[in-house]
Amino acid sequence: MKYKLTKNKKTIGEITLYQIEALKDFSNIKKGDLGGWIEKESNLSQQGDCWVSCRARVFGDARVFGDAWVFGDAMVYGCARVYGCAEISGSAEVTGDARVSGCARVSGNVRVSGDAWVYGRAEVTGDARVSGDAWVYGNARVFGCAEISGRVYGDAMVYGDARVYGDAWVYGRARVFGNVRVYGNARVFGCAEISGNAIIN
Repeated sequence: MKYKLTKNKKTIGEITLYQIEALKDFSNIKKGDLGGWIEKESNLSQQGDCWVSCRARVFGDARVFGDAWVFGDAMVYGCARVYGCAEISGSAEVTGDARVSGCARVSGNVRVSGDAWVYGRAEVTGDARVSGDAWVYGNARVFGCAEISGRVYGDAMVYGDARVYGDAWVYGRARVFGNVRVYGNARVFGCAEISGNAIIN
C-alpha cells in the first residue's frame, strides 16, 4: 500500500471525500505527505506513481492510475479515467466516460466530458471544452475558449473561440482560431490556417 484514507473529510453534496496520506516514499512524495481528496480507494490506484494532491478531488466511479497526477483544484468524477503520465491541474474537470492518458496535459478551467479522449502529448488549456466523442491527441493543442467535439491531432492547434464538431477533423500542422466553425465532414490539415469568422463544413 502506498497511501491510506485519513479521518480528514469534506463533502460535495451527499458525497464524503477523505484526504489521503502517503505510506511510503515514491516519485517526489514522501511518507507522511498529505494529498488531495478521494471518495474511496478504487478512485486512486495503490500501484505506480499516480497521485492526487493539493485541493484536487476524485470521486464517483472515476479512476486515476499509472503515473498520472491530479492536482490544483481539479476534479475527476463520473466514470472518467486518468492514466499513463497524464496531468490534470488548475480547475479542470474530467467527467462522464472521458479519458485522459499518455503524457497529455489538461489544465486551467478546461472541461473534458462525454466519451472524449485526450491522449498522447496533447494539451488542453484555458477555458476549452472537449466533449462528445472528441479525440485530441498527438502533439495537438486546444486552448482559449475553443470547443472540440470532433478530432484534433498531430501538431494541430485550435484556439480562440473556434469550434470543431460533428465529424470534422483538424490535423497535421493546421491552425484554427478566431470565431471559426469547422463541422460536418470537414477536414482541415497540412499547413492550413483558418481564422476570422470562417465557417468550414
